Amino acid sequence: MSDSSRNVESENERTIEVFCRVRPTKKLSRLYSLEDNETITFNVPHEQSAGVVNNQKEIFQFPFAQVFDQHVKQEDIFDHVAKKVVNNVIDGYNGTIFAYGQTGSGKTFTITGGPEHYSDRGVIPRSINAIFSHIDANRSQAMFAVHISYLEIYNNNGYDLLDPDHDNKKLEDLQKVVLMDDENGNTRLSHISVQPASSAEDALNWLFIGDTNRVICETPMNDASSRSHCIFMIALETRCLRTDMIRRSRLNLVDLAGSERTAKTQVDGRILTEARAINLSLHYLEQCIVALHEKAQGKRVHVPYRNSMITSILKDSLGGNCKTVMIANINADDSHVIESISTCRFAQRVAMISNSATINEELDPSLIIQRLKHRVEELEARLSVYEQGESGTAAEDASRTLDPHKISQLELQIDGFLDRDDDGLVSALIDLPKGQLSHSFLYLKRCIKSNVKQRLAGRIIF
Repeated sequence: MSDSSRNVESENERTIEVFCRVRPTKKLSRLYSLEDNETITFNVPHEQSAGVVNNQKEIFQFPFAQVFDQHVKQEDIFDHVAKKVVNNVIDGYNGTIFAYGQTGSGKTFTITGGPEHYSDRGVIPRSINAIFSHIDANRSQAMFAVHISYLEIYNNNGYDLLDPDHDNKKLEDLQKVVLMDDENGNTRLSHISVQPASSAEDALNWLFIGDTNRVICETPMNDASSRSHCIFMIALETRCLRTDMIRRSRLNLVDLAGSERTAKTQVDGRILTEARAINLSLHYLEQCIVALHEKAQGKRVHVPYRNSMITSILKDSLGGNCKTVMIANINADDSHVIESISTCRFAQRVAMISNSATINEELDPSLIIQRLKHRVEELEARLSVYEQGESGTAAEDASRTLDPHKISQLELQIDGFLDRDDDGLVSALIDLPKGQLSHSFLYLKRCIKSNVKQRLAGRIIF
């Protein structure tokens, strides 16, 4: 189904790829440097107040799959980070792309993009365009269905960003999205809408509606800070016209709310409550990351996914059936070096997690039913031929469907059967398909009516 030029991974199990993106800053930082686009190094001087009198620098190095400097374009982020995951989703795998970092580090710009220029489109709109470009190029080979959902997690409560009641109700009055476990132990979302999208324009419109309903506010760190975790979900269903298989895959595009040190920002009131909820949920996320690493080493079994809503939803994305990549967004300003190092440390833990992804495909029940119906009709037709005997229009119609080569081959078999004492062909004739069985009866009828002795050169005596 996918283009042969795409290099889709064949490995079922692999670690999560982590990337780093440095947000542009007006003042060039003296504390970090990039090495061969795969390693970021921080040189942090000790403060004399900490009791270090020689002002010795401490070096922190963090390897990544790739580090993007301040001049990287949005197109490059999609091509090097997201495109492979989107292609995996097209091929039937689940995929997740999530951005992590302190508030104001550029996560929302990376995932959603900016409104000023078309080139500022983020991962979500570019992923939408890539999926529908594939669909438009393959409509003659398969049937596709795309559905969109958009979830916001604010103060650990889930809300449907596509709920039309956003226009006339306060946030606290909206129906909350809740988590439910099915009979197989899988986590499901209840009270969230699933909107159909027949084109890229439809999907982008749902993105726009959801973004207008997000909770944002001004903070000391960010003029338009996202105060919630947001997950844009694309469900893709592919029915191949040449097989009975159906593939169902999902792409999660996650913009995590930014962590912040409340003592540093000195916020209060509602913003402080939001910051505490964000930090707590990110703490639970880090707990799961650590637990997954320890589980891989055989040190523990339980992973506390249920501690928060965001970790419950990301259960498959972290250590499950999913192709996952992470973007660590950091602010290059010297005043944020501690937060940047903390983000990089978190990314290194994520990079140690292994996911085991499989293609989500199954036999299409509707096609199976259709095939069984055709089989029943064929068997009923064969039964009708038996009941009618050697004559009748049904047998003649069935005989006409055979190609000349098959007819010649079948008549030679019957000639051999008539010529020899071996009756082994009788059992073979009984199991013949309808068309061949009908022609066998008609051919025997013609043999009987014709001069059999002359036809077979004296080999057959009736």
